[in-house]
Amino acid sequence: MPVRRSYDQYCSAARALDAVGDRWTLLIVRELLGGPRRYTDLHADLPGVSTDVLASRLKDMERDGLAGRRRLPPPGAAYVYELTARGRDLLPVLQALGEWGAPALGEPRPTDAVRAHWFALPLLRQLDAAGAGEGLVEVRLDEGLFHVWLGAGEGPLYGDGPAPREPDARLAPDARACEAMNRGALTLLDALRERSVDVTGDGSLAEALRRA
Repeated sequence: MPVRRSYDQYCSAARALDAVGDRWTLLIVRELLGGPRRYTDLHADLPGVSTDVLASRLKDMERDGLAGRRRLPPPGAAYVYELTARGRDLLPVLQALGEWGAPALGEPRPTDAVRAHWFALPLLRQLDAAGAGEGLVEVRLDEGLFHVWLGAGEGPLYGDGPAPREPDARLAPDARACEAMNRGALTLLDALRERSVDVTGDGSLAEALRRA
């Protein structure tokens, strides 16, 4: 296996970039924060990455202790990649990068790929800021459904598609509010107060969000 290039600087930021500074690495982390993923699933949700680059980045992440690979038991019998504890520690890094980059989003470009679950990490940050507590939240966007776990501990932070059980709350932001929250121009609390996010559900989490 070829030796990775290093900045060769005795600096913690440089050492961190030795591990995650290559293109695609942090976006792979973003996907794996949603739980174990097969190679084909990762490739599908990282439009633009070549198969060779994705395979190379995953090998680098295994070597650096950020991710591991394991075989699912039958009937799955497929290999999946998942983050290690050190890989999960990159969550605040990704959230900080997302917050810093939000004002640069602007209007979606015709060439921009979109996945509903890409809104999960900024939404989790907004839910934490709103003091939402713990629970399972299902979110409906024009692009599709995803769900997020508040207070997930060591489990997946989000998942694509409907919630795996009855969620504690369902959110449906309108397109304008969703885009504004993505760009950092609108907080979830303000969106809730102006009723541009529909909240349904009978649990205490849904009630708290309706009262926000």
